[in-house]
This record gives sequence, structure tokens and C-alpha cells, in this order.
Amino acid sequence: MADLLTVVFPSVFILAFSICCILAGLFTFFFGTGRSKNIGGGLILFGIAGFLLIIWFTGLLPGVSAPVEWDFGIILEAIVVIVAALVGIVAALGIFLAAIMKS
Repeated sequence: MADLLTVVFPSVFILAFSICCILAGLFTFFFGTGRSKNIGGGLILFGIAGFLLIIWFTGLLPGVSAPVEWDFGIILEAIVVIVAALVGIVAALGIFLAAIMKS
């Protein structure tokens, strides 16, 4: 149970947050104008910071010691789960949009 609260939950939270920030930032940066592009750039930077945090906590950042070592295997499983969830979401969204565009 301790691994769930100290490794799995924070790592999945940071990974999902980072991925969503980067995707929302890219969308905002691409379609936005003026101030919206700046907000998109900020979201992209937040996402990159999240990925750097994951790299730091797994001990993969060379020359810097991690405050708490997270198991890289658990992080890798979290990445696979999040990517699978995103693929499912995109597939469902694609089917939804195709159904709406046909009608």
C-alpha cells in the first residue's frame, strides 16, 4: 500500500498532468493568437517541468541525486497505462466526431 501512495499515485499524477499540459499547450499555441500563444507556451513549459521532475525522481538525471528514489519499472508501467488510456480516448473521440460529422 505504501508504494501506491508514495510512488504510483504521484508518478501517474505528474505524468498525466505533464502530458495534458503539453497537449493543451500545443493546441493553444497552434490555434491561439497573441496572449493565447503565450499561455500555450507556459503550458508546454509546465509539461516539460513535470517530465524533468519524473526524470529527477527516478534517478535518471546525471549528476543530481534524487530526494526519493522511485522505481523505474513502476514509472514505465504508469507510462504504458497513460498512453493506452490516451489512445482509447482519442479512438473514442474519433468515432464520436465521425458520427457527428456524418449526421
